[in-house]
Amino acid sequence: MAANKRITKSTMKFLRQDTHKKKRLSKTWRKPRGCDSKQRLRMQNRPIVNPGYGSPGNQKGIHKSGLEIVFVEKASDIDSFDQKKQGAIVSGKVGLKTKILLVEKLLKEGIKILNITNPEEYLKIKKESLKKKKSRKEEQKEEKETKKTEEKKSIEDKLSEEEKKKIEKKDIDKLLTKRT
Repeated sequence: MAANKRITKSTMKFLRQDTHKKKRLSKTWRKPRGCDSKQRLRMQNRPIVNPGYGSPGNQKGIHKSGLEIVFVEKASDIDSFDQKKQGAIVSGKVGLKTKILLVEKLLKEGIKILNITNPEEYLKIKKESLKKKKSRKEEQKEEKETKKTEEKKSIEDKLSEEEKKKIEKKDIDKLLTKRT
C-alpha cells in the first residue's frame, strides 16, 4: 500500500504544449505534431508521454488506497468479493434504482466503495430525489386527468340536450355490445 502511494506521488504531469500561453487550451495531454514544434523536437525541457513513464505492471489496476479495482454492475458481482484485497466501483452504466440497491448491499457486506466518498449521505440524497421524481409524476398524472374531465365538461356544456342524449345512447350501446 505504501509503495503504491509512493508511485502515484512520483508520476509526471504531462501538459499540452502552450497551455501556459493560451487560456482556451485545456491542460489535458495532446501529442505535439507540428513540424517546427520545439516540444516534439525535444528542445524544451518538458517531458513527452513515453512507455518508460508508466507505473510497474504489478501496480496497474490498483487504486490509490492499495485495493484492486472491481466494477460492480449486478448484485451477483458482489457475491465473489474479497474485502481485504478488492474495492468496488459502481458502474456508471447502471441506473439510479439499481445503483441505490448496489450501494446498500455493498455497505451491508462491508466492502469499500471507491468511487463514492460518503455512501450513506449519497444514499440519502438519491432516495430523496427518487421520491421527488415519483411525486412529480403522480402530480402530472392527476393534472392530466383533471384536464380531461374539465374538457369533457366544457364540451358537454356546449352541446344541446339532443346531442347529449345521442352521446349517452352511444355509451349505452358500447356497453351492451362489449364482449366479455
